[in-house]
Formats: sequence, C-alpha cells, structure tokens
Amino acid sequence: MTLGVPDSAGVDPDVVSRTLVVPYNDLDAVEGVFSTYRDRIAAVIVEPVAANMGVVAPERGFLEGLRALATAHQTLVIFDEVITGFRLGLGGAQARYGIAPDLTVLGKVIGGGLPIGAFGGRAELMRLVAPEGPVYQAGTLAGHPLAMAAGEAMVTHLSPALYRRLERTAGRLARGLRAAADDAGATVSVVRVGSLLTVFFRDRPPHSLAEAETVDRDRFGRFHTALTARGVLIPPSPFEAWFISAAHAGSDVDDTVAAACAAFAAVAESTD
Repeated sequence: MTLGVPDSAGVDPDVVSRTLVVPYNDLDAVEGVFSTYRDRIAAVIVEPVAANMGVVAPERGFLEGLRALATAHQTLVIFDEVITGFRLGLGGAQARYGIAPDLTVLGKVIGGGLPIGAFGGRAELMRLVAPEGPVYQAGTLAGHPLAMAAGEAMVTHLSPALYRRLERTAGRLARGLRAAADDAGATVSVVRVGSLLTVFFRDRPPHSLAEAETVDRDRFGRFHTALTARGVLIPPSPFEAWFISAAHAGSDVDDTVAAACAAFAAVAESTD
C-alpha cells in the first residue's frame, strides 16, 4: 500500500493464480466467487477488521455473511488476527463480533512483542497437524522459551478493566482528533475500532481498499511532518493503524490532541 508495489518478487505465479482477491466489505463479490468456483474454494482468509489499508471496520453483516457462505460451501474461514488479536479484547475480533472462524493466525502479540507466531482452530483441523496428523509444522522460534515467558507475562496483565480503560483512552483520542480537525477546517474522517484508529484524509470513512486509496497523501505527509516537529510520532503511512496501548495515559492523549490541533492548522494553511 505505502510503496505502491503490486506484489513481491519471488512469489510463484501458480500460487497467485490459485488465489482469488475480492474487495473487503463486498459480500456480493464473495457470493459471485462462490457461485463461479463453488466447491473449488479451500478457504476464505480475511482480516476481520482490516488494518492493512488503514483501519476499515467490517460493515454490519459482512463477517456473518462470510461465515454463512463458507459453511454452506463447506469452506474454511481463516481469521488473520495478527493485528487485532488481543488488541480488541482477550478474544480478539472474533469475540468482539461473535464470529467463530475455523482457524486463527496470531503473530508476535502472543510473545509480548518478541518473534513468534501461532495458529489454532477447531479440534478436527488441529488433529491434522503432526504428530497426530500428516501436516508437519515447525520453526526455529516455535515455542521459544523467552518469547513464551514474555507472552505469559503480558497476558497476566490483561483484564476486563484494562480493556475498558483502553476503550476510554482510544475513544478520547478519536474524539479529540475529530474536534481538532473540525476546528482547523480539515477534511478528515477518524475511524476507530477498539484500540485501533486511523485518520483518513477524506471526507468519509472508507469501506474498501478502493475508497482508502482516495486519501490525500500529500496532506497526510504534511500532517505527519507537522506532528513529528511537535514531538508526536505516528505511523509514516496513511494506510497504517495507530495503536493505543495500556501505557498511554490521559496526558498523552492531551499532548497528542494539542499537537494535532496545530498540525491540522498547519496543513490547512499550506493548502491555502
């Protein structure tokens, strides 16, 4: 997204030819693919809350529709919760939205930020993994003691009270950014799901990649530069999520909103 590179060198064309890409939040497109390919689709893989094009929330019924279609066609649903896992609650996005995928993929969040990854799912699927089944999976960092210890330490700090505080902090920041943009006359939309948010330089929240790509990249660049000059570091791409953590306090939100007020004003002045 950031660099405009369509894919990665070294990916086998045959793998690409076996992968069907449909727009996020477009259940009609998914139904069309199932209608065309029927029993040839092995799995539907999705970020339940898209965060690789900025934070884009699932529309009402989208995840439920994916689950229903996959079940009807005896196809697996795989949730990529590398970003949403633990950030949206102990149960991730699937618990937040009440959707049960067949498999879930998690990243270094389970290692307290250290290099590790994991996947899990329904028992009958996991029984296919060695030593019980024929699918062998291993890795240099699989079950690494240091990462597991860090992950366990992290999980002990997670609680309903902590997630309620995260919601309050993230909500306060989103409202502050919205108010700051309005005061400066900046055309933006602020999208937040739990502790994830993105400031899109477009008048409405995007619902798909095509809409996310219409953001004003130049104005975002000036906004990023202005914030950095005021001591606030945000992701350097308009297509990345901002992460609010338990370490962020009310004073951090206040400082960020104050800097954003000046940054939005600076962007408006440079535009004029």
